[in-house]
Amino acid sequence: MTQIYPLAVVIAVMSMISGVRPLLAAGPEAAQDATSEKAPPIDRTVLPIQEPKRPEITELDIRNVKTPPHFDVKAPDGAPNVVIILIDDLGFGATSTFGGPIRTPTLDSLAQNGLRYNNFHTTALCSPTRAALKSGRNHHTVNMGFITEMATGMPGDTGQIPNTTAPLAEMLRLNGYSTAAFGKWHETATWETSVSGPSDRWPTRQGFDKFYGFIGGETNQWAPFLHDGVTQVDLPDDPNYHFMTDMTDQAVAWIQFQKAMTPHKPFFVYFAPGATHAPHHVPKEWISKWKGKFDEGWDKIREQTLARQIQHGVVPAGTRLAPKPEGIPDWDSLSADEKRLYTHQVEVFAAYLDYADHEIGRMLKAVEATGELNNTLVVYIAGDNGTSAEGGANGMFSEMTYFNGVQERVPDMLKVLDKWGGPETYPHMAAGWAVAFDAPFAWTKQVASDFGGTRNGMVVHWPRGIKSKNQIRTQFGHVIDIAPTILEAAGLPEPKIVNGTPQIPIEGTSLLYSFDDPQAADRHTTQYFEIGGNRAIYHDGWLARTIHRAPWEREPRHPLKDDVWELYDARSDFSLINDLASANPQKLTELQALFMKEAAEHHVLPIDDRLFERAIAEMVGRPDLFAGRTSVTLAEGMTGMMENAFLSVKNKSVTITAEVDAPASGANGAILVQGGRFGGWALYVKDGVPAYDYNFLGLKRFTVSADKPLPAGRSTIRFEFNYDGGGLGKGGTGTLFINGEKAGEGRIEHTQPMVFSADETADVGIDLGTPVVESIGSEKKSRFTGRIPKLTVEVR
Repeated sequence: MTQIYPLAVVIAVMSMISGVRPLLAAGPEAAQDATSEKAPPIDRTVLPIQEPKRPEITELDIRNVKTPPHFDVKAPDGAPNVVIILIDDLGFGATSTFGGPIRTPTLDSLAQNGLRYNNFHTTALCSPTRAALKSGRNHHTVNMGFITEMATGMPGDTGQIPNTTAPLAEMLRLNGYSTAAFGKWHETATWETSVSGPSDRWPTRQGFDKFYGFIGGETNQWAPFLHDGVTQVDLPDDPNYHFMTDMTDQAVAWIQFQKAMTPHKPFFVYFAPGATHAPHHVPKEWISKWKGKFDEGWDKIREQTLARQIQHGVVPAGTRLAPKPEGIPDWDSLSADEKRLYTHQVEVFAAYLDYADHEIGRMLKAVEATGELNNTLVVYIAGDNGTSAEGGANGMFSEMTYFNGVQERVPDMLKVLDKWGGPETYPHMAAGWAVAFDAPFAWTKQVASDFGGTRNGMVVHWPRGIKSKNQIRTQFGHVIDIAPTILEAAGLPEPKIVNGTPQIPIEGTSLLYSFDDPQAADRHTTQYFEIGGNRAIYHDGWLARTIHRAPWEREPRHPLKDDVWELYDARSDFSLINDLASANPQKLTELQALFMKEAAEHHVLPIDDRLFERAIAEMVGRPDLFAGRTSVTLAEGMTGMMENAFLSVKNKSVTITAEVDAPASGANGAILVQGGRFGGWALYVKDGVPAYDYNFLGLKRFTVSADKPLPAGRSTIRFEFNYDGGGLGKGGTGTLFINGEKAGEGRIEHTQPMVFSADETADVGIDLGTPVVESIGSEKKSRFTGRIPKLTVEVR
């Protein structure tokens, strides 16, 4: 039977569909107008923007009331989309855009239609640069005096970004932008990386609607530990998987989706690849393109780079190469084996940058496909610091050797040369290449007192907002200048209060003034630099500095109070080779006093030049989830526990007790693991037999295996490691017990004293990432076939 609706209902429904709201009970003149109160002007200095006062309505019948306008925060008219691209561990003299030997066609193309900044600076280290970039404040102001893993209990160095320094992403999000971050984060306090949180300093609570990437400082590009928001990502079962392509796919999809849903809403994308930070992982087809391109060695490459830089106007005519540090040998003095190893190392590095720049281009093509590239402000920063010399004299098959104080030998690395850059390696290159790619400067990453550590090429591209094309800008700039530049470009004021918290003023200076005025006088005239005791002060073109320690040196060159200071006029001495300290001691004294003033103001003091002891939380006052605890009880399903959010088993005796249920068909798989292919340990069952493996840096493996299989049903497996003592990284004896009976014993001659991995995790019942034990594999292949109701780890 057909139902007949009253005419009023039909009209009302049709009106809702068409967007027209009729007044049926009375004429429009009789309706109460809920929109009559005039909205106050928007105050964007207090975020979130306050909603207007709700109108008071006295009318009984909804049909007699006009619907008030929806409150919707919108960005200012014409505000550009924003894309910040940040390459990792790449120096001033690497890219073709800035005269280097590695082609970067995406960066080149942006520069040809935009601006190149040749006097732009970072902090000389990962976490500090990223936190300063995204907040507009100096790195100590945001408590990021060093990397998060080596934070301390001192103000300015805690690794815990304060609420008083809201990030740019949050400012933009609360002003009507969609926001997304892809790639490396490295700004979350290490004790806040567990499932217990708090998640306040995770990307999605630092202003980003979307995050896809890795939380720590580096990751295995073939088998990364990833999060989508705060949720762990299951990796696809794809032998060709690589994170660089994956993160680009994610960014492309998000950009397309965002513009499809809200075409008039601007977006902010932060795109930060793991490239070119170690491990240098790259597909073989990219590596083969660079075969033979560096056979002349780092000295010739450095000379050729300077010649191109002068030719292209990237550095002033007459600039000379700064002398190499004493620890870097002349290429001609190397043996044939050393040259063969080091040459292939750099071919892999160059391929990594080539590959990353290609993927960046693919991401920007997605922006172009939306029709929005013309009004997209792209800031492409070629490095968060100088190229890394952390590979030491010879480079490394596994970067974890560096963090554990082990020197790798050339003959051993030559044996795996054909695998370099692939999944079976975790490589870094020799320090000589870092100096070459920081040309024309002397030093590298970590050295905050030299432009080789802090000066990075930057390109800005914004067709609608910049009239000048293919020009160079020489104004002094720093990463803290990017946030205020973007705010000014978007027509947004600096907020005074964010989420109820009064803000520390932004410390950077907008670079917008330089976009179309190449002769504009510098507005950022004073800047301190400090990382791990290497420190400097820039003021009105002068630089006073001290080299406290080289990246490959274990100890400082002098006590802090005895450091030797140098003085340079950077206006006429681009590469810092003419020390004027003796000629102008008064200026040096003046600048040293200015450094102390700036250091006190920005929480740089006291200077902390400790190195590897900073990795141990209890030694430096860093919060630790397991401080004061000697045991933890776990169960199956507990996976993805990052190293700084797990009970430390290094340099001490350990007992692992696991209650397991073995199926009648026989048990197999991981019970408890920590680390992966390049360092770690595992308690597991292989073909029904329990065993414990200690994988020492991927270089040596020690196995303690039971002499009998695990019976079906409930059993207790206990492994005891009795540490020899007598210092860090010593060995010990391991003993296996099944249901209280001794089942196996063996020696573990070496242990890792400082770190197992940068991103591999502790997992119960599975081995995520790369395998600690190759024979049981990782991911789904390693899943324990029985049950693990309870597992206890105790240290003593």
